[in-house]
Amino acid sequence: MDKAINFITPKHQTTTFLYNYTIRQALEKFDVHKFSVVPVLDDDGHYITTISEGDILRFIKRECNFDIKAAEQTKIYEIETYHPYKSLKVDASFKEILKLSLDQNFIPLVDDRNIFIGIIKRKQIIEAYYKQHEE
Repeated sequence: MDKAINFITPKHQTTTFLYNYTIRQALEKFDVHKFSVVPVLDDDGHYITTISEGDILRFIKRECNFDIKAAEQTKIYEIETYHPYKSLKVDASFKEILKLSLDQNFIPLVDDRNIFIGIIKRKQIIEAYYKQHEE
């Protein structure tokens, strides 16, 4: 069966956040792009984790004195993530992809240096599985 690289949505077509974005920057990008979970990268492009709208909302809820000024100062790496997405290497098998897709809407793909290169969307995985078993 196919390898991960055959299903990739490349990095340049993927919304990502830098780990040192502020909460305000993240909220603005969430609002523009309408995604609920986004990969987080360091300055060199290494995959760090994912962050969700829910992670940010839980952080805001815990902060008694939260205001927009705080949102401009607080970095997203300060936020605890509830369910960070696991990444796979670009040479991952379809079985690995399928298994991980049970728990994640997308799978971040990294190269051997852990540099983020794109994502695999759950829809692509389901379509490939369907085509394989339809024949």
